[in-house]
Amino acid sequence: MPRRGLILHTRTHWLLLGLALLCSLVLFMYLLECAPQTDGNASLPGVVGENYGKEYYQALLQEQEEHYQTRATSLKRQIAQLKQELQEMSEKMRSLQERRNVGANGIGYQSNKEQAPSDLLEFLHSQIDKAEVSIGAKLPSEYGVIPFESFTLMKVFQLEMGLTRHPEEKPVRKDKRDELVEVIEAGLEVINNPDEDDEQEDEEGPLGEKLIFNENDFVEGYYRTERDKGTQYELFFKKADLTEYRHVTLFRPFGPLMKVKSEMIDITRSIINIIVPLAERTEAFVQFMQNFRDVCIHQDKKIHLTVVYFGKEGLSKVKSILESVTRLASSTCESNFHNYTLVSLNEEFNRGRGLNVGARAWDKGEVLMFFCDVDIYFSAEFLNSCRLNAEPGKKVFYPVVFSLYNPAIVYANQEVPPPVEQQLVHKKDSGFWRDFGFGMTCQYRSDFLTIGGFDMEVKGWGGEDVHLYRKYLHGDLIVIRTPVPGLFHLWHEKRCADELTPEQYRMCIQSKAMNEASHSHLGMLVFREEIETHLHKQAYRTNSEAVG
Repeated sequence: MPRRGLILHTRTHWLLLGLALLCSLVLFMYLLECAPQTDGNASLPGVVGENYGKEYYQALLQEQEEHYQTRATSLKRQIAQLKQELQEMSEKMRSLQERRNVGANGIGYQSNKEQAPSDLLEFLHSQIDKAEVSIGAKLPSEYGVIPFESFTLMKVFQLEMGLTRHPEEKPVRKDKRDELVEVIEAGLEVINNPDEDDEQEDEEGPLGEKLIFNENDFVEGYYRTERDKGTQYELFFKKADLTEYRHVTLFRPFGPLMKVKSEMIDITRSIINIIVPLAERTEAFVQFMQNFRDVCIHQDKKIHLTVVYFGKEGLSKVKSILESVTRLASSTCESNFHNYTLVSLNEEFNRGRGLNVGARAWDKGEVLMFFCDVDIYFSAEFLNSCRLNAEPGKKVFYPVVFSLYNPAIVYANQEVPPPVEQQLVHKKDSGFWRDFGFGMTCQYRSDFLTIGGFDMEVKGWGGEDVHLYRKYLHGDLIVIRTPVPGLFHLWHEKRCADELTPEQYRMCIQSKAMNEASHSHLGMLVFREEIETHLHKQAYRTNSEAVG
């Protein structure tokens, strides 16, 4: 124990000495840079004997001033770094002192929450060492490669597009724009104010001034993210009149996980009011109510259903369906289900209008609402996700629905498509994540009313859900947007009405095309004749060989 104390005392002594040396170095650098020139005979720069105009000297003075400003900025950065190192060494001293005290008390445990900044820096540097930045990684197959995405000052070229992003586009999200601007600025700082260990020489302009790069000299960049390590950036700069490129590699390491909060959420008493706007489509409503009975009445048992029906035709059928579900639930002793409201509107169908009316029809105070369509299939697990991801005054939930393709195409090799329950699989040829749709949402009634509900100026198909979504994006509430496994959009034939506006009609046709089948299945339909011709040739050749 005395020997251990002696070692700690020696380390403390050397740390104090290091602190003193760093302070001296900071003072020396400051005096060196800020000391005035003492050479009174120094002449203005230029070739002796040549005459230069006033403009030349003004330009030269401006260049010198910019140079000193840049140098001053660099010095400030170096001083800040030295201050940080001083702080780190102070933390090390404090840590050593604490260890010595702990050793004296016979306690050997140190919490991770009290990690010194130096330990954090070591961790961040280790993230760079682990990432595939300086040396390649051995990968099991071509699918293990993490590809880069490239960008310029104005565009991003991306591989993962989904259905709403384009191969080439301007970065729309603010975080992405800010990220790329920050990276380019950091690259320019590295080039214009290089450290001593950077492998580059200061280049001079035609008048002997220091060459300064700006954002217009940025040519292109690449970035990729390793989810457990960080993001790597490869940046290339070039002056128009130079042949050489400047290459800068940056890495934004991910830090260790930090606890933000830990809480218990009780959803046992949370009622969901499922609101469904409907016009005709009674057969689809029968299928919807079958799923509703299985999930909401049998399993969840904390659901209220509000149906807003437009028109008179089919209204009696909808009433009959609701009453039959109620009788069936009571007769089988499943539940005494009467938790539904049917609102009748004798007017043209308008989804936003129906949801507005359905939300206001509830008169029992605050409630969590799920805006749903008749062709949606949901699970009990989804209802819990709805409860967990919406919070009054704080969060609204916008799940991404998995939209199923036309079963007649997906299961064309079978005599009849399988039952709906067997179609609910997440495969590339069975459906797609409907990331351009914002109609299915869970939000509290108070938030919906506060934000003003749906825009009643939107008529016909589509558009009203996007307007509501944008209202939340422009407000203070957190929008939770994520794909969920328990929410499916069942395929049904779409009809795009002639009375739609050109923009609505385009959106309707686009949605209709995307709903039909996967890329590969559509390709099989396009090349059907060619495939059949090939099969006939193969059959003829086989028969000829058999006869021969």
